[in-house]
This record gives sequence, C-alpha cells and structure tokens, in this order.
Amino acid sequence: MKSKRKPTPAGELRQSQLLNTFGPGSMVDLPDHSVVIAGLNYWKGERKVIREDRLRSKVAKILEVEDIKFYTPPRQAEDANAPLSGIDAFIFPTWFLAQIDRTVKVKGKEYRTRPFLTWNAVKGGAKFEGSKVTAVPVRFVQACVNGHLDDIDWYAFVHEDFRTTCRGQLWLDEGGSGNDFEEIFVRCEACNARRPLATAKVKDSKVLGPCKGKRPWLGYGAQEPCVAHKIDDAGNIVTTDKPEYNRLLVRSASNAYFSQTLSVISLPDPDAALKKALDKFYEGELEHVPNLDILKYEFTKDRYSELSRFGAAVVWAEIERRKSGQAAPDKSIKQVELEALLACPEEMGKEALSMSSDFDARARKLDGLDQKWKPFIDRVVLVHRLREVIAQVGFTRFEASMPNIEGELDDLAINVRRAALDFESYWVPAVENKGEGVFISFPKSRVEEWVKRSAVKARGKSLEEGFLKWLDSRGIPRDKGRFPGIPYIMLHSLSHLLITAVSLECGYAASAIRERIYANETGYGILLYTGTSGSEGTLGGLVQVGRRIEQHLSRALELGRLCSNDPVCAQHEPTNPQEDRFLHGSACHGCLLIAETSCERRNEFLDRALVVNTVEELGAEFFPDDVF
Repeated sequence: MKSKRKPTPAGELRQSQLLNTFGPGSMVDLPDHSVVIAGLNYWKGERKVIREDRLRSKVAKILEVEDIKFYTPPRQAEDANAPLSGIDAFIFPTWFLAQIDRTVKVKGKEYRTRPFLTWNAVKGGAKFEGSKVTAVPVRFVQACVNGHLDDIDWYAFVHEDFRTTCRGQLWLDEGGSGNDFEEIFVRCEACNARRPLATAKVKDSKVLGPCKGKRPWLGYGAQEPCVAHKIDDAGNIVTTDKPEYNRLLVRSASNAYFSQTLSVISLPDPDAALKKALDKFYEGELEHVPNLDILKYEFTKDRYSELSRFGAAVVWAEIERRKSGQAAPDKSIKQVELEALLACPEEMGKEALSMSSDFDARARKLDGLDQKWKPFIDRVVLVHRLREVIAQVGFTRFEASMPNIEGELDDLAINVRRAALDFESYWVPAVENKGEGVFISFPKSRVEEWVKRSAVKARGKSLEEGFLKWLDSRGIPRDKGRFPGIPYIMLHSLSHLLITAVSLECGYAASAIRERIYANETGYGILLYTGTSGSEGTLGGLVQVGRRIEQHLSRALELGRLCSNDPVCAQHEPTNPQEDRFLHGSACHGCLLIAETSCERRNEFLDRALVVNTVEELGAEFFPDDVF
C-alpha cells in the first residue's frame, strides 16, 4: 500500500526566524496571499527540549505561571514516514485587491483604481466582471496596542457608519505613487461615498472603531475583551473600563511585529556551587556554628576544604541567611553572568578545553600588558565556549518592548502590551546558540572616579534631559523611565567601536558579533560574543582578539575620535526636537550605529564623547588622548 503523500509546505522559515521576525502573530507574504503565523497550539512535529533553569524561572515569573518548558520550533523530519511536521498559518488579511488596469477621475484628478474582493471570492480563482484576475492582499489592516489584529471594516470606514447596510462594490483609488495616505481613498460604487485613508492616520483617531480583541493567529474565533490601560497613583499599569481603539497598520511595515525575547548566557552561578557544597555540611554541623570566628577555625580542618575555597565570610553570609529563613536574593540575569565572568580562573599555559561543558573560560594573564593600559583594563577573560539560550515570551505591535540594561523585561514601554503566543502558557519556543567570546572588565574605582568629573556630569545631564524628552514624546511618565546611567552609555559606545574594529581581523562579520554590557554595583564590563545553532560560532577568532585586546582597543578609540559626519555629529544635542534623536549624543551611522542584530539596545544610548575626545573637546572622555 502506498503511503499518503505529504502536502507541500507553502513556505519555509529558519528556526531562529520564528523567534525574532516571523513568530506567532506575525504576518508573512506568500506568492499568492498573506498569512498570519499560528499560535503554539498549531505547531506540530519533532521538537527538542532545551534546558536552562535560570531563564526558565525568569520566563515563568513574567508569564505568571508556576513552571514553563522550552522547546525548539519544529524541524523538518528526516524520516519520510514520520508524522507531518510544520507550523500552521491562517489567511490574513481576508480582503484583496483585483489587479486590473483602470482609472477614475475625481474633481479633475485621475486615480488608479482597483476593486476590493473578499477571500471567499478569491480562493477558488479570482474573477471580476466575469473575467479571471490576479488578486493581492490589501496592505492595510487594523491593530491595537494590546497586540490584537483584525481586518478593517471597509464598509463602515467609507460610509463613516458602523451600522451601515450599504454593500456596494468598494474601490481603492490611489493617486501619485500610492505611498501618500492623503492620495489614497476608499470609494463605494453604489452610493458614491468616498473617504481618504489619511483620516485613520491622525493621532488618537477613532475612525476605525473600538478593538474587538481579535487574535487571528489563535484561530478565527479567538478573541478576548480589549480595554485601555492607565497608570494608577502607585505607578502600576492597570486596566480601565474604557475601550481601546484600533489603529491603522501597514501589513508589511517594520512596526507590525516586535518579538519579545529574553536571553541568558549559560554561565555557572557561583552561588549555586556554594549552596550545593554547604548542603553537605549544614544540617547537624555548620547550622550550629555561633559566629564567623568559629567558622574560620572549622575551616582549618581538611573536612571542609570543599567549602573553604569560597571564603569564610561568603559561607557565613549564606549560613546566616538560612538561619534567618530569608529567601535567596533574586539576582538579575546580567548580575549572575558578571559574577561568573569575574570569578573565572586564570589560564595556566595550554589547557585542554572541556568538551562537555557549555561554558569554558580563562582569564588572560595581564603581566605583559602595556603600562598605559593597566589603569583602564582590570581583567580580560577568554571565553572559549559559551551557550546562549533565547526564549520568546510574546510580542508587541507599534513599539518594541525590550529588556532593560540588566537583561530583565520591565514595563517601560507602557504604550504597548505583550500579546500571548497561545491560550495557555505551558511552553514557549527557544533556541540555543553555541559560540565564543571575549570579556573585558574595567576597574570599578576608575569608572566611579571618572563619573564624578564636572565635564562628565554636564554631559550626563544633557543625555538625561534627552532621555526625559524621549519619554515625553512616547507618552511615558517620567517616573516610570529609568535612565541607564553614564557608565552604561560609555561602555555601550565603546562596545560598538570595538565590534567595528575587531570584525576586520577576527573572521566574523560585524553583524555576527553580539554584545552584552554590564554596568551595575558588581562591576563594569563588555562581553563580545558570537553564536550560531551549529559549530560556526566557535572558530576561535574572538579568543585571539582577547590576547591582543589592547591593539584592538587602540584602533577602536582611533575610530571614535573622528566621524565622517563631523562636526555635525559631534555637535548633536540630545534635546534637539528637530532631529528627534533624543537617545543619541555624538552618534550616527558614520561612527557608532551598527547592525541591530549586534546591538542589545537597538542602537540607542550611544555617545562617543564619553569614550574619547571628539572635535567638540567636551572633556568628558574616559580614555585620555595619550592612551592610544
């Protein structure tokens, strides 16, 4: 008996694309129509379990569930007899335009005009006035800030009445190139009603009506109540009894879908090792130790050699925490990573790398470091092997909601809210990337001393005022926004310069190198790393960069001194409303802006004047001229 032939998929996507660009709720153009990628309930086939406890606890907390699992997106099965593997998609939008060559003259002006057709009229072969025609999906849909998505009620729009009974043939009239909303009109053939699409683009416009909570990626019948939100007196985002209104959305626009992801580097948590070692000796033994001095005496015994390596003070702090019944402090994603990187052992000649470990790093000996760099470089860690796990928790529309500088998701972008990937959150899609990297730590005392300089304070005030203007322009209350701080902006700007400099020699394209900036009470540092789902991310190029990091730093600082757009770039004021670049100091495409796949902040919070002396000579630079 012949096996049943599997259907040919309408399109193919890489697994990583399903977490970033084309996840559940995103719209994808196919040759003949457009679809919306279905929710997780419609993903079927072979999936791989991904384990990462630290990220799992963070995602579970965000989604307000007790536990969550990570699975890779389904992959194509190698066995021809295996069950069907793939991801479903639903036709969206369900309105089309027939491609006919016709014009109409209105008030002396000629417009190209095309008739609207529904999916029911198209799916069996589009016809108009008895002739076969080609139909394309209409490029305008409606959505709300809660992530809901729906077809525009074109009859209600053109008649300016949501209770209209007129069902005449609708036409889309386009003047000029068809890109100016003022030149695009919807027209009813029966009653000659005509309305410009530009009315739906007016700020706070309500012409598209209240949102009905449609979620076509979860099925055509999936919808939920949709209400507006506000901030209460305590600063919390709460629901109101008022409806949220639809906004016009261009289907293929860049703001139609923003994947909301969270990522961690699978680094060992020193506290985890400490707790595991203490568990062996706590009950019946160390829980009865009265003070730190007695603990130090106990550590002279060989029995506690496994614990003594952590230091008596650190172990005593954990014992006191257990005695008091306090919960372990909930460390941020980046704090755990920074502590692990700072605790890496120093390399001891040529050591064999652990093939079973997801993380293998050694601190480079800095004995041969040039004297001029020693005040500025505290530690260089060569990360021979690392593993990054990225999980998608939801998505937004109109505006991106990104992790904060500590790698955690917060409610800064209160103008938009996260949409769900499925009805119930049992699992979320995730991918793991293997790679390598180099970590550079900068002396905490040096950074804190630099921040106290008057020129740095003045520059910081200017950048913070720009940040406040950015909050105002987005309608975000000032008390909800958190300025990342001058050290973060300096390190972020230096990271971009370094990525550009090292990409010329490390063997990776600049867009393949990613960054993680660490600026908190634990310390200050930059991790440049690369990772892919295969083995291409472990070529060793960035490790070799770390062995000559001072040379690359010199080149990076030289790149930052002069921009091809100077003096305009160097003179940019963050508060200038005409440029609308409130989150930039001296930064532009000629110097600091890089591929957004590399940047953790979407090319925001950048200012090379904090790194090196520019033509403006503000005196706020961290690195003096005589260093490079």
